[in-house]
Amino acid sequence: MGFVVIGKMKAGDVVCLTTAASVQFLRPIFVRVIRELPERHTYHGWVWIEGYELNAAGDAVAQRELYVMRTGVRLQALPVTPTRPAKRRRHPVRVG
Repeated sequence: MGFVVIGKMKAGDVVCLTTAASVQFLRPIFVRVIRELPERHTYHGWVWIEGYELNAAGDAVAQRELYVMRTGVRLQALPVTPTRPAKRRRHPVRVG
């Protein structure tokens, strides 16, 4: 799985957050970005983002607001594959 450094984040981006983004991420997490929060003033190089934390299957498990160092945020180059919907059993239908 490859990563690239990301500049301004936009809705739908899936990013990986590690200790390079903030010391709080000892265990890396994946986040689907909702938006950056530019109205929150921060130190140079840091940014607030709003997003959904994703589980291993790519499903959103929690909505979070995160304070991260922009240079430590990594865009996930490969899309997270969503879980498949459950297969429905089809029953024969009588017509007529």
